[in-house]
Amino acid sequence: MEDIWVGKYLVKADRYYTKDHEWALVKGNRAWVGITDYAQRELGDIVYVDLPSVGEEFEIGDTLANVESVKSVSPVYAPLSGSVVEVNEALNDEPALVNESPYEDGWMVVLELKDPSEVEDLLSPEEYAGILAEIVMEEKGERVSLNLPEEETGIIEESLETLPEEEIRYEEKER
Repeated sequence: MEDIWVGKYLVKADRYYTKDHEWALVKGNRAWVGITDYAQRELGDIVYVDLPSVGEEFEIGDTLANVESVKSVSPVYAPLSGSVVEVNEALNDEPALVNESPYEDGWMVVLELKDPSEVEDLLSPEEYAGILAEIVMEEKGERVSLNLPEEETGIIEESLETLPEEEIRYEEKER
């Protein structure tokens, strides 16, 4: 599956998302957690990331970290329940990695998942992209193009083409 662009905002196809703009990359019983491209752009230049300690336990929705930017301090919420098994120490010296590479170098923590089935409650990339498109249109007043992977839009077009003409009912069609 291909990544999705919502206007200028990237939504990675290999992750799960929250409505609060966190992402989780799940591999086995672990999840790498960070904030989305949209979140880092909204925050502006990030100057400090207050990370938890290894061993700390979190439930879904708990404040996992705090991100300080030139604009404000914002919480990062735990998208899944679990205990911290690793933190991204590079953010201590280079918090701007969250701006430069929110999905790769800017990850914040790795959680050992308490209940892997919680992943089912997170948003898929397509669901998050749809929500993000609404947010951008409502809050920013910007029109955005939702660039979904081609194979999905192609399926819709192909299915219309394969319908026999007599099954396509247009109001203009003679009766």
